[in-house]
Amino acid sequence: MLDNPLVRWLKALKGKPGRPTVLVKELGERDRRRILRHFLALDDSDRLLRFGSIIPDEQIAKYVAKLDFRRDIVFGVVNRVFQLVGVGHLAFAKAESGKPTTKERVAEFGVSVSKSARGQGVGSRLFDRAAIHCRNADVDTLYMQCLTSNQTMMHIAKKAGMAIKREYGEADAYLQLPPPSAGSVMAEALEEQWAAIDYSMKANARAAVKWLGPKK
Repeated sequence: MLDNPLVRWLKALKGKPGRPTVLVKELGERDRRRILRHFLALDDSDRLLRFGSIIPDEQIAKYVAKLDFRRDIVFGVVNRVFQLVGVGHLAFAKAESGKPTTKERVAEFGVSVSKSARGQGVGSRLFDRAAIHCRNADVDTLYMQCLTSNQTMMHIAKKAGMAIKREYGEADAYLQLPPPSAGSVMAEALEEQWAAIDYSMKANARAAVKWLGPKK
């Protein structure tokens, strides 16, 4: 999957004919409210697929409030009107001491995509960004847990060549990652740079629309 990360990134940037380019940016504290709005907009079926159960708004709010951007990594995709349409959460396993493990490090990935952005490769691009980040952070294994009925996640797992174990309607998928390379580091740096530019342009355009909008 990641043998030629820079080439893969360039191909992903070009995208498929008829599809918009999907750029993935690392999110931070300033995006917490947007992340909350994204999750609250998920209907019951999407919440079930993302969290494994249909959790209420209050529980989603607590989940978003506890996001620690200094520890875990959250990636996002924004549309042309500066709304988050895809969110990927990368959580790193802890050793018993409470510190990140230094050997056989494992990261767990969860993803959600808004209905308006389905079929555009958003989920796959979020996964690819998470995988290359893990690789560059010397994480050995990327892990996903989902319901077997989650066809999108199962497709991403199979496409990535993940080892999948199914049991009682749930699936555990694992991807062993190679060590970082010059190409993988460059690919992630370019992705973040392009995504940051795209993010800023859309944010400024959104602010201009609000400022120039009709005054009441």
